[in-house]
Amino acid sequence: MTTALITGATAGIGAAFARRLATEGHNLVLVARNTERLQEQATELHDRHGIEAEVLPADLGTDDGIALVEKRLTDSRNAIDLLVNNAGFGNKGQFLDVPMADELTMLKVHCEAVLRLTSAVVPGMRARGRGGVVNVASVAAFLPRGTYGASKAWVVQFTQGAARDLAGSGVRLMALCPGFVRTEFHERAGMGTDNIPGWMWLDADKLVTAALADLSRGKSLSIPDPRYKALMGAVKLAPRGLLGGITSKTGRKYGPQ
Repeated sequence: MTTALITGATAGIGAAFARRLATEGHNLVLVARNTERLQEQATELHDRHGIEAEVLPADLGTDDGIALVEKRLTDSRNAIDLLVNNAGFGNKGQFLDVPMADELTMLKVHCEAVLRLTSAVVPGMRARGRGGVVNVASVAAFLPRGTYGASKAWVVQFTQGAARDLAGSGVRLMALCPGFVRTEFHERAGMGTDNIPGWMWLDADKLVTAALADLSRGKSLSIPDPRYKALMGAVKLAPRGLLGGITSKTGRKYGPQ
């Protein structure tokens, strides 16, 4: 039986990955900051699906938290077959409105943690000739949206570059770029969502189903919805100046997950 480790596992896309993988019979290592929520989630998944669900409380905004997860990923006696780097958050406000400490924490969670955790798990996967890593980015990676968009753009570029380097090794790496998803993401950041059209909202469970299908096909980039694929195609053709004007009006606080 294979084992998947999911960061940011207790809510939103991370919880949807946990539900789907447990349904398919995978054992899980669930990573998040809230121990009580982790334990409740692990118990529910174990009781409902009969899988083993290990809890690993860790704050990926700290060196100690990242190191704790790195240690679990390099445990050869309990190998991880799939890593889902999902932990992330948004900051409310435009450039210079957000405290520098919060911006640096975002880079630590979105970039440093993704780099270190991917680097920790891949050598073992390559030695076994199999494994997968899903790094959750965002369609904001393709838009000029301050630190959030820049950090997600880094995730996309890093993941696709690493996937190219590992081609033929049996290890698959994929950047997942969702749009707006109905999760706790915006509420936690104190972000309003009233101005977001209904058609732009995605269902987390359907998103995960599409993402895992893309991973099985060997894709290094997944935009798991026809609406957003079309939208991102239009973005590629739009002048950068126009995109900058649109995104500055909506503000970083309305950035997609």
